[in-house]
Order: sequence, then structure tokens, then C-alpha cells
Amino acid sequence: MLLAAHDAILSDLDGVVYAGPYAIEGAPQALNRAQQMGLPVIFVTNNASRSVQTVSDHLISLGVETQADYVVSSAQAAAQLLADQLEPGAKVLVTGSQALADCLSDQGLTPVSSQADEPRAVAQGFNPAMSWENLAEAAYTLADPQVLWVASNRDLTIPKERGLAPGNGTLVAAVATATGRQPQVAGKPESPIFHTAAQRVGAKAPLVVGDRLDTDIQGGNRAQMATALVMTGVETYQNVLAAISLERPTYLLETLDDFFQPYPQIQVETQGEQITARGAGWQASTDGKTLTTSGQGSEIDRWRVACAAWWAAHPQSQQPTSPQEISHA
Repeated sequence: MLLAAHDAILSDLDGVVYAGPYAIEGAPQALNRAQQMGLPVIFVTNNASRSVQTVSDHLISLGVETQADYVVSSAQAAAQLLADQLEPGAKVLVTGSQALADCLSDQGLTPVSSQADEPRAVAQGFNPAMSWENLAEAAYTLADPQVLWVASNRDLTIPKERGLAPGNGTLVAAVATATGRQPQVAGKPESPIFHTAAQRVGAKAPLVVGDRLDTDIQGGNRAQMATALVMTGVETYQNVLAAISLERPTYLLETLDDFFQPYPQIQVETQGEQITARGAGWQASTDGKTLTTSGQGSEIDRWRVACAAWWAAHPQSQQPTSPQEISHA
């Protein structure tokens, strides 16, 4: 069983547990089953618009067994990052939600809403009610190069029940364009938020679970933790195959039910310029340019084997790489 090698689950939310207000089918049950087996589940989210208690309440309403202490948000990480650089009581312009302001207050900082308050920093987090005036206020304040700027995250999109919507990264990009500056980023894909989550339960071999290569998987890999990409969110199999080295998951899961299945053993062999991967009834061969698969079994296993072969052919990829042709014999 896949989970046998791990002592905790560090799970993303959007695209893993729910899409918008609704649970992804089977996800709450899978997470509860893992907890019943003795694996704590910590929810690590880049959503800085809601308090950890609100997140916890939402999860409980969907049938997940949890509490607020088991939620780590990028708003908390952003507030901590600023507290490490500012004196106690320093004023911080909040470009985000009340949850972000509360996290700043918890760290002994003073949230403000105007450049006229002479803030020492700007904290930017996602807020679906964000207005042009809020973004403009941040830009005016950041015209002073001495003002610190911390963003909770740079997720470009966020999965909702009707599809993908603009995420905090798009709002951060607007301010960056206006100011010519780039923020410090507190949440995923940076690693501290994952270390904080693991420390909460004393985990030594946690499994980071997410639906995004560029945040969840990259962040877990940066933290030197095992990572699992679940295909219930924004990524496609083609995206996974093309992933840069830093964004390649340890495990590829169709749903969270795969937690409780044996993960296939895949053997990779090299003969000259030809690389062949075998496992779970499938074989994938590549010369580094084209990719051919053959065999029978589940589609997820086909892609697991295909990724093993292609990644072996491109072990240190800094740019996405896709085969010129993918064929199935």
C-alpha cells in the first residue's frame, strides 16, 4: 500500500478535497480512512482569503474529520515572514481578506488599509472581493522601495465549481506590472509552509498531495518530501509528462483512493539511445524524441510507465519537454 511508507499526509484543498464549495467524490472518505489508519492529515492551502477555522468548518461540513489546528494557510506563512523582518507593532497594508489581517495581528503586527497610514510593508493575499482600488493602493504604497512586499502565493488560477478562475497570482501580477517590483512569496511553491505543516504532527516521512505541478509538487520537492499528484484538479497527463524536473511527482494518482493500493514497481532500462520502462502490464520506449507505449491495463498505469521512460530520457529538464509523437502499439 502506498501510504505504508509515510507517517502523515500534507494535503492541498482546491482540486484535491473540493472544487468550490463541493467535495470531490470520494476525497473526504479517503482522507478519513487514512486518519483511521493512524496517519494525521494536515491541510496546506495557498488560499489566504479564509481563516483556518472557516476552512476547517468547510471541511467538516463535507464530511472530513479535522479541526482548525490541522490547517496551515499561506496567510499564516505570510504573516510569519513579515514578523521575522519587521519590529513588533509595525504597520502593514493589507491587500487581501480579513483572515490575512487577523494573521498579521496574531503575529503582533498592525494591519492598515491606506498608504496614508505609512505602512512598512504590504501583505497581499487572495480575496474574491478585491477591487481595483485595493490593487491601486498597494501600488501607490510600493512606490517606496523601502516598503516590503509579501504575497501569500502566486497561484495563477483557482479551480471552482464552474471551472478555472483567476487566482492570487493574477492579482499579484497586476501590482508587479504597475510597480516594476516582485514580492517575497510565503506559500507554495516555497518550502517553509510544508516544514511548518510537518512539524505540527512531528512527521519525518510525510507525503505532500496536490493537484498542481507548479505549486504543490514543486513545493513538496523543494522541501525534499515525497509528492503525489492527484488527477482531480487542473493538470492533464500531457502536462505531467512534460513537467520540468523540479515538478515531477513521486506518485501519480487518479484519485485519493489510490492511497490504499500498491503502487506499481516500474523498471527502467537503457540500451544505447533507447530507454524502456516496464510495469503494471505496460511498456514505454523512447529515444528522447518520440514515445511509444504498448500493453494493457489502466490508463493511469500507462501514463505512470510513460512518464518513467520519458523522465529517464530527460533527467535534468529546466523547460517542459514533450515527445514529437506519442504512439500506442
